[in-house]
This record gives sequence, structure tokens and C-alpha cells, in this order.
Amino acid sequence: MSVRASIGLGGNLGDVRQRLDAAIGHLAAQPGIVLAGSSRFYRTPPWGLVEQPDFVNAAIAVDTTLPPHALLDVLLETERDFGRVRDGERWGPRTLDLDLLLYGDLVLDDARLSLPHPRMAERAFVLLPLADLDPGLLVPGQGRVGDLLKAVETGECAVLP
Repeated sequence: MSVRASIGLGGNLGDVRQRLDAAIGHLAAQPGIVLAGSSRFYRTPPWGLVEQPDFVNAAIAVDTTLPPHALLDVLLETERDFGRVRDGERWGPRTLDLDLLLYGDLVLDDARLSLPHPRMAERAFVLLPLADLDPGLLVPGQGRVGDLLKAVETGECAVLP
């Protein structure tokens, strides 16, 4: 039985568009993962540490038979395959960032994974791409993506051609 999961993608170092496209293809080729949709690409301002290049962000929907922690492991391995080094710096520049945002309607908070992804309802760089996929998507305990998007500032974000 498969579950619909939402994954956020982003980066701000190197040829990000090419890397995000390649990462999407890589994920879609993994056993137990079927690509169900992908958003447009967005240029978004950095979050947290603002003295860095703008990010390119997107989201994909996948149907997966993998349990949530196994899907997280695939995401982390994909980041490493594409040159991501996790050095402990939060919100810093990165080649590739893959976040498991939603896993069906699962609510989970353990040492490795929190679902829905923490603070996703506050971040335009997450909500804009998710709204492309499904503005009616329910974020458990927080509301629908389209409604959440109305409450965040999107003025500095732009759809990329």
C-alpha cells in the first residue's frame, strides 16, 4: 500500500536548477518511490542566515511504499550523492536540501524525524511549491496549504521561467 508524501527541494550553490532536476529524476528511480507531481521552481530569499545567495526551491509529490524513516534515509543519501555535506550549520548555503514535509496524514516527532515538517506553515519557500501541487492539501494540525500561504509574506519570491 502506498502513501502520498511531499518533499521540499532547495539549494543555492552551483547550478541549482540542473541539480534539482537531477535529484528529482534520481528519487523517481528509487525502488518504492513513484513521482506523482512536481511544482514550478521558485527563487526565494534565504531564511535565517540572510548573507548568502537566494535559493531555488521546488516540491514534489511521491507515492511511496517506503516507511517514513526509510524515505528519509533515501533523501539523506541523495543529498550526499549530490555533494551535500552536513556540517551542522543551520540555514546556511547548500548544494541540495531535501526535506520530507508530509507523509500522508502522519503526525510524528522522534529523534530523527518530525512530521509535518516543523515550521513549514511559516515558510513561503515551502508553501508556494506545495500550492502548485495541491492548494487543498491538508497539513495535519495546521490547515490547508492554500490557506496557510495567505498568512505568509511571498513578495520576495518569484517563479522561475
